[in-house]
Amino acid sequence: MNLGLKEKVIIVSGGAKGIGEGIANSLATEGAYVAIVGRNEADNIKAVEAIQAVGGQAWSFVAELSKPEECEKVIAAIGATFGKIDGIVNNAGVNDGVGLENGTYERFVASLHSNLIHYYLLVQHALPYLKKSKGSIVNISSKTAETGQGGTSAYAASNGGRNALTREWAVELLKYGIRVNALVVAECYTPLYDRWIKTLPNPEETLAKITDKIPFEKRMTTSQEIGDMVTFLMSSRSSHTTGQLIHVDGGYVHLDRALL
Repeated sequence: MNLGLKEKVIIVSGGAKGIGEGIANSLATEGAYVAIVGRNEADNIKAVEAIQAVGGQAWSFVAELSKPEECEKVIAAIGATFGKIDGIVNNAGVNDGVGLENGTYERFVASLHSNLIHYYLLVQHALPYLKKSKGSIVNISSKTAETGQGGTSAYAASNGGRNALTREWAVELLKYGIRVNALVVAECYTPLYDRWIKTLPNPEETLAKITDKIPFEKRMTTSQEIGDMVTFLMSSRSSHTTGQLIHVDGGYVHLDRALL
């Protein structure tokens, strides 16, 4: 399907693994020039090579996004490389388990830098380019902002902030023709999720309990399904969609559990 993304320069933070990798792959399939931003150069290059091996176009940009100065530097590098930026997918982050009972001020603030502040900074530094291209922004968010999880105050607060920034930016950037949406993830099986589940006493039993609570098809969302929705939101085919929090979760957040 031609979504009109050919040679559009789209940044995907955390685009080397998991959900970000699924997003980068989907965008590249539609002909976008994908700028993968992440802290690990080896992971970035591996993702770039995988995209190139199937005929896509991708580039690696190394940055530790928890450091504000590196957010500015990486946008400058991408702008210098392509001369334009057509879109940003803010995706990088981690559920780091900084809660009320086990957290400290320092850990809480560090988590905000890792999960929220770089969303703001990447867009702020890229805004001159986005104004010229009338680009699109997609913020990847999590159900934790709406449902809570327990023991992860900083991550939940970050996702609440991602959702709020989505609505705020959609209003602020209307006059520039820039659309802003969020994609809310519930349960998506990634390498990081796999490592987490294996740390639990009964990983297979726990995984079965989780998937049994997902209404549609009793399975987790795939990174490709998330990637495909992001690609649609980045494209002109979604030209009248902005300020939306879109759940790609098999009905996990909103469908009545009495149906299960």
